[in-house]
Amino acid sequence: MTNAQVQSFRFAARRPVWWLLAPLGIRPSTAWLAVTEDELVVRFGPWRLRTTRDNIRDVRRTGPYHWWRVLGPHLSLADRGVTFGTNTGPGVCVCFVRPVPALLPGRRLRHPGLTVTVSAPDTLVAALSPHAS
Repeated sequence: MTNAQVQSFRFAARRPVWWLLAPLGIRPSTAWLAVTEDELVVRFGPWRLRTTRDNIRDVRRTGPYHWWRVLGPHLSLADRGVTFGTNTGPGVCVCFVRPVPALLPGRRLRHPGLTVTVSAPDTLVAALSPHAS
């Protein structure tokens, strides 16, 4: 990844939420998302997700959410999607062509989608839209 081609996004949260997430290793410095010409890269404390842009099938703004469904790392029991969340406000749902690993080490558990609560959801949607590459 070259810095000239990276669009970075921070997770949106107030200080009390960061205090709650800190024991999991999730802090402002360890929670970010980057979009390059070729990749989507997410770090959420010790969790990471990386995929190529051509693996993104759909992206859309979503939310608001219930706090118990979005704060921290979550696995959706309905569709095995992964959520990296820091607030109940707007977020972004990214659907993949091929499911990707994120929550568990290795490749056994793969996720067909990702939901994130970044500070600029509309900008992220625009950056990941197919015409943006």
